[in-house]
Amino acid sequence: MKFLHLVWAALNRRRARTAFTLLSVVAAFLLFGLLESVNSVFAQVGNSIGAAHRLVTVSSGGLMNSLPLGLQNQIRTVPGVQLVTSETFFGGTYQKPKNFISVIAVGPKFWDLHTSLKLSVEARRAFDATQTGAIVGAALARRFHWKVGDQIPIKAMIYPRKGGSYTWMFDIVGIYHASKPLMEQQLFFRWRYLDEARLFGSGTVGWYVEQIADPKEAGRIARAIDALSANSGHETRTQTSSAFAADFYSQYVDFGLIVSAVMGAVFFTLLLLTGNTMAQAVRERTPELAVLKTLGFSNRTVLALVLAESVLLVVLGGAIGLVLAGATVHALQAQMGSELPMMPVGAGIWLRGLAAMVAIGLVVGALPARRGMRLSIVNALAGR
Repeated sequence: MKFLHLVWAALNRRRARTAFTLLSVVAAFLLFGLLESVNSVFAQVGNSIGAAHRLVTVSSGGLMNSLPLGLQNQIRTVPGVQLVTSETFFGGTYQKPKNFISVIAVGPKFWDLHTSLKLSVEARRAFDATQTGAIVGAALARRFHWKVGDQIPIKAMIYPRKGGSYTWMFDIVGIYHASKPLMEQQLFFRWRYLDEARLFGSGTVGWYVEQIADPKEAGRIARAIDALSANSGHETRTQTSSAFAADFYSQYVDFGLIVSAVMGAVFFTLLLLTGNTMAQAVRERTPELAVLKTLGFSNRTVLALVLAESVLLVVLGGAIGLVLAGATVHALQAQMGSELPMMPVGAGIWLRGLAAMVAIGLVVGALPARRGMRLSIVNALAGR
């Protein structure tokens, strides 16, 4: 009975160790899938835009460079463009520096183009009639307990007022709602108010947003828009909303470097953990491997069996992780829509993931497999 108890305890320890390793592999490749989903968007910034209902035109010199207001009328003349509006990043904080708010100065037709943001007719009229009027998202209003009629001070991140003050006053004239709650975290105000009161940058906007009639014509329309300012002092780059979001964030962080550093650390830790598990597994099954050799299994066959076990463990956990990553990205996109800078976990990410799984499995299984291949039958059966 004592012997059976020891055997059962050993099996339980082996199962627990394998389960923990499998869970670690799942977590590693869940993170891999999410990071690759974002990194794919950053890698494609400036490349073919594919099909899209909405395009964004920015300065080819980066988002820190503005575009002239007069370009908007030229963009309207491009065949296939239905609506054009402008947006300018303002940023800001409320009461405390930690209370960051996404504040955007918007031009005419903004609400006509962004139909996913629901705003009442009365609020729209008040916004058009009030120079200092602001429209805030429902979630943002709940966060700071704002309501229509409140006057709020926002400290600008970029634009000081004429006179040098960074504090701007806004009158809340409406609250918008969105089908995706995470899109209710912004404050919009009239570009005209910004342009007339700011200290510098008069007559410029941050970027243009275009609604097009046929998504299949997105590439042609983008090239036509960029041709308007070719060889000028304000050349443009037209792209999709998701590529624009990636471009926006890349102004502040080198995401490719972050992805490489994080995944390097994760996979290095995974190599140590999985390698230790495989080494222990081979040591515990030394008598079993000896029996296989006794039955006629060659050294190469034993090597292949150990490597196959190692690769199978990593591939199984990695596949589960990528499936979870795909589900997570889908859920996030359902909340934020095309503005979220993430690509679906598609074939490209799966291929890179599978290549990493096989490589890791082979690396961590190499030493244990070599030990199993060189195993002496006599010494193994003798317990040495």
